[in-house]
Amino acid sequence: MATPASRIDREIDEEVILGVDTHKDLHVAAVASPVGRTLATASFPATTAGYRQLVSWARSHGTVARAGVEGTGSYGAALARHLVVEQITVIEVNRPDRAQRRRRGKSDVIDAEAAARAVISLRATARAKAGNGPVEQIRIYKVAKDSAVKARVQATNQLKSVLITAEPAVRQSLTGLSAKALIERCAELDDRTEGGNAAVVYTLRTLARRIQHLAAEIAELLARITSMIKTCAPALLDQYGVGPDSAAVLLVAAGDNPHRLGSEAAFAALCGVSPIEMSSGKTSRRRLNRGGNREANAALFRIILTRLRVEQRTKDYVARRTAEGRTKRGIIRCLKRYAARQLFRIIHAALTPAT
Repeated sequence: MATPASRIDREIDEEVILGVDTHKDLHVAAVASPVGRTLATASFPATTAGYRQLVSWARSHGTVARAGVEGTGSYGAALARHLVVEQITVIEVNRPDRAQRRRRGKSDVIDAEAAARAVISLRATARAKAGNGPVEQIRIYKVAKDSAVKARVQATNQLKSVLITAEPAVRQSLTGLSAKALIERCAELDDRTEGGNAAVVYTLRTLARRIQHLAAEIAELLARITSMIKTCAPALLDQYGVGPDSAAVLLVAAGDNPHRLGSEAAFAALCGVSPIEMSSGKTSRRRLNRGGNREANAALFRIILTRLRVEQRTKDYVARRTAEGRTKRGIIRCLKRYAARQLFRIIHAALTPAT
């Protein structure tokens, strides 16, 4: 049920700002005037029909061009996509800080009002990821692939642990094999002929077959990810050191609408490769950025390590900066910053629609 605040006389085409506090089953919305006055609040189910009702309700109070939404990467993802289709700019809003909550209290209505005011005051300016294109599909595939890789590592460690504690007769038959040959051999073991070692043999066979199944699953998902990258940003894979895994991570970090970031410097900050100012008085210095998307940061690091091995231009740069007295860590940080600039331009050109 809507709970309107005192409504002032105004033209229906006056701009209003929408704020939404999102939850699993219910979204709480607030509409505010351009000066931050709350005009109305309401709750809507997190369904397609509920999204339509929310937009219709908000537009009944004025023209809605901007919406501040909490959790656009989780509970608010579907709503954010619906608002984009409705030609409403979606702004990602972080939850209110603790100091603000101590002053104002905590409720869903308060959070929705705070989301709208964060947009009005320009405390929230970052556009949410569109989540409606090929990069979102890559992200979904990557979720499945990452969990499969984690499960394969766990199963491999368990197999090795069981093998260490197995009877000598079992261990000796599996000694000296490569990792691939070990898995293949264990997958063919027959517990019916092993007597007292039946439990060990059965477990080794089960784990080995699980590893084989996961390997096939990972290969299939990687093929799908690679195909999607070749469709949306093929030039990424042509760069030194950039494979499907690293390309997928960087694309997901940028999103389907990388133009929301504004500049390559914003992307570098998102990846945690932009230095942070630590200057005061006559002292001018910068410190390492330990924030940002650490997965994207790690992808850039892997790219640079590959370039250090195979790209002559990178080798020449390292030699020159080393002669100038720079440390290897400092040089790698500079190279990561350069890679972020280079790769963002490719991503931006590939995913930004022509105007």
